[in-house]
Amino acid sequence: MEIAVVGNSDFVIGFRLAGIRKTYDASPQELETRIQGLLNDKTVGILVIHNDDMKKLSPHMQKTLDDSVEPTVIAIGGTGESTNLRDKIKQAVGVDLWK
Repeated sequence: MEIAVVGNSDFVIGFRLAGIRKTYDASPQELETRIQGLLNDKTVGILVIHNDDMKKLSPHMQKTLDDSVEPTVIAIGGTGESTNLRDKIKQAVGVDLWK
């Protein structure tokens, strides 16, 4: 399983420099299409997206990403609410590791 990162070039470049191979620049217009392709890619185990980009997606796509177990979707950065990583791990693993 691999990590995939999607977003604007400023967001993905750090991941690319860190050695993540599946990094995808996507304009706001092509973001949803690119994410749908990554959701269908069985080699992707974790999908990283910027919090601000997550808010720009359609409500249906946001719900799909929130409910996704494989790949596990992690939204990071930006302003506003932070992703509850504990809930994502609990959803993916099935057990609350902090209890």
